[in-house]
Amino acid sequence: MEDKKAHYIAVFKGNQPLLHQHLKHLPWRHVPLLDKTRATAHGRDEIRRVKTCTVARGLTFPHAAQAVQIVRRRRTITTGRITLERIYAVTDLTTDEADAPEIAQRVRDHWGIENKIHHVRDTTWAEDASRIRTGNAPRTMAGLRNLAVGALRLAGHTNIAASLRHHARNPNRPLATLSIM
Repeated sequence: MEDKKAHYIAVFKGNQPLLHQHLKHLPWRHVPLLDKTRATAHGRDEIRRVKTCTVARGLTFPHAAQAVQIVRRRRTITTGRITLERIYAVTDLTTDEADAPEIAQRVRDHWGIENKIHHVRDTTWAEDASRIRTGNAPRTMAGLRNLAVGALRLAGHTNIAASLRHHARNPNRPLATLSIM
């Protein structure tokens, strides 16, 4: 990582069970709360609490310098329903390079990308349910979907599903959007 000056923040849920368990069982109760934010949007009131701690060599992840715990408490405004989600991450950024508020912002920025690309691909094309699984076909289809989303966003469309329906009604519309016609 040092030669390219690139850094990472890797979030773990159930996809890495051993590392997730290791992070979950760190002594978080003894770690002070380092960042707390509150936001109300999309019909939810959300509080995010972030704790970080320096990790030594005991963590089996390359170049890990800090472990991160983010607790998100969401309350749906209309129903009052409350959900609590606890996620764990590691980063190679030291405490001098990124404090808890900066790490929290970087994770939120990543979730923004997740919502803009992956969520659109899954809800619009049901990508997670796709039966295309062999060879380069899954990567190719993901690339084509990204191309379609990017072209539509560049053309000023914000609702990708609606713009796909609009373009499907006339075979000249996609060509015009791509400036081919």
